[in-house]
This record gives sequence, structure tokens and C-alpha cells, in this order.
Amino acid sequence: MLLGDLILRLIIAACFGALIGLDREYRAKEAGLRTHFLVCMGSALFMIVSQHGFTDMMGNEGVKLDPSRIAAQVVSGIGFLGAGTIIIQKQFVRGLTTAAGLWATSAIGLVIGGGMYYIGIAGVVLILAGLELTHFFLPGVGLHSILLIFSTGKKENLEIITNHINSQGHHITNYTTEEEHYGEARIYHVSMIIKTRKFNDQSLIFQFIQSLPDLTINKME
Repeated sequence: MLLGDLILRLIIAACFGALIGLDREYRAKEAGLRTHFLVCMGSALFMIVSQHGFTDMMGNEGVKLDPSRIAAQVVSGIGFLGAGTIIIQKQFVRGLTTAAGLWATSAIGLVIGGGMYYIGIAGVVLILAGLELTHFFLPGVGLHSILLIFSTGKKENLEIITNHINSQGHHITNYTTEEEHYGEARIYHVSMIIKTRKFNDQSLIFQFIQSLPDLTINKME
């Protein structure tokens, strides 16, 4: 009976991790379905080992075991994985929500591994609500950062782009321009960080800039 219950915990943890990861995969984040699946199930495995992996040694004289020690290391250990998803470039920081999501997903795995199914279900519902429902019910809360790097041979494109971004209610928080000379020709290399309100604003900005002549988008994320 115990074996069946432990396997059930792993299955539930894997499903919950995949569910959270599916949301991240849809948003094209650095850590997606497979990462969250592994983190949640791995955390559940650590919790199960922590609770039941050393029961055969409990009867030995002088042996004292703390069933929370292995599980406690997951909390700090997952921080290294989360740190790998955070990207810092100039004033642009990405991946904080993904890192926090991995950390929360590991907590779900520990909870399910500990057999607290209802707490785990409540945790998954609240995590998904925090990640997804706020986009629908509170679209004006929170700003999204877009890193845009492009090159153009037409200086007037710079003014056209900045005017368009400002007219759409977005904010340019960082703007740098480098000018290169090739004989009589000039190439302008521009890097800017744009704050937007809606998730799909990035695709709209991309479509507008792509329609401009003599312009190459080097990076947009």
C-alpha cells in the first residue's frame, strides 16, 4: 500500500509540474514544460527519500536521522537552477518570474512528496492564477520589458520608431546609438529597452519596425 501511494505522489507531482511548465512553454520562457516537470518530480523524489529512504537504519544503535534534511537542501539547491534563468543586460533583467516559478514548482513537488495532496492542488491553482489570470483581469498591472537592437542606414527611422513607441503609450527606459561610417554611407546601431503593458505588444512593435525600409532587427526579446 505504501509503495502504491509513493508512486501516486510521483505521478501527481509530475503532472502538476508539467501543468505549470505548459503555461511557461506557452509564454516562450527559458524554462518550459520539461524543466518544470523534472523539478517538480525531482523534488517529490527527494521528499520521499527524505521521509522513507532510511527507515531500515532507524533501529541501529546510535543512529539518529532528521527526515527534513534532504528536503531542506532542495530549497537552497533550486536557487542555482533559478539563477541560470535570470539574464541581466544593461538595465534589462529577464527571467525573475521563471526563476520564482521553478522555486515554487519545487515547493509543489515537496508538498506532494510529503503526501499533502490538497495543499499541493491549492498551490498549483494559486501559482497558475498568479501567472496567467492577472493578464486577463489586471492587464494594466505590471510592465513587460522588451530589448530591441536594430541597425539602419536611414537616420529618420530612429525618429519614426521612437515617435511610434511613444504614441502607443510605451516607455523607452534605455536608449543607446552607435554610428559607423562606410565611406559616404552611415549605419546607426541602436539598442533600446521598452516598457509595455500588454504581452502581445512585442509582436505589434516587431511588425511595425519590420515594415520600415533599410532596417535590420538584430535582436528582440
